Amino acid sequence: MNKLVFALLISLTSFSFSQMNAQQFQVGVKGGINKTSGGQITGIDSGLPLQYTSDTFEAVGNIGYHGGGWVQVNFGKFFIRPELVYSNLESTFEFQNYDALYNIEELSVPVLVGYNVYGPLDLYVGAAYKNIIDVSLFGLEDVPNATPPSGLVVQNTPFSAQIGAKAQFGIIGVDVRYDYSLSSEEKQNLDFFNGGNFGINKATFDDPRLNQLIVSLTLKLWDSENKGKRRRKGGSCYF
Repeated sequence: MNKLVFALLISLTSFSFSQMNAQQFQVGVKGGINKTSGGQITGIDSGLPLQYTSDTFEAVGNIGYHGGGWVQVNFGKFFIRPELVYSNLESTFEFQNYDALYNIEELSVPVLVGYNVYGPLDLYVGAAYKNIIDVSLFGLEDVPNATPPSGLVVQNTPFSAQIGAKAQFGIIGVDVRYDYSLSSEEKQNLDFFNGGNFGINKATFDDPRLNQLIVSLTLKLWDSENKGKRRRKGGSCYF
């Protein structure tokens, strides 16, 4: 299944680039913020009174950031839009005696298919291939010879689904989308430092997945529709 989805993403991306000479295409950059949701940890009771909790903790979503580039190929009112995006995701687990920051760095390749609804407004859906660069959870003991050192596995399939809307106003655009992990829950054993009376020691990572609400500003750097046009003053190209 993973190979099929990956092959489909590559095919759509290759097709979009192959059509650039025949269709209108645009190139740009993007950046913005993302708000996470998801993540659950359950403590394991030590059996000693008032020492380590067995409570379940849901992660509190934090604001992260992202940046990258995009290419859009238009076919009338339809379009294909491959992107390359670096993202930094953050959530916080509010344990009894301290807050633990959960951080993920990822490089994703979304491939989106969309439709121009009216004027500047577009709707789209798609899938994103994700490569995890690094993952950390504050207070967690390092796992020997593990990469990353935390030993955490945050996805068992490298894909997510995306749905969203965007609006273009000249060279500036606004993009809002939801990114949903297609990985399944995968429980993992955790071992937190116990020398600092954190209130949690052994635990189970019930669900390491993070979903995102993503808000971006985009800048269009090139538009083939305006290729060759010149400003009346200054002689530079239109975007």
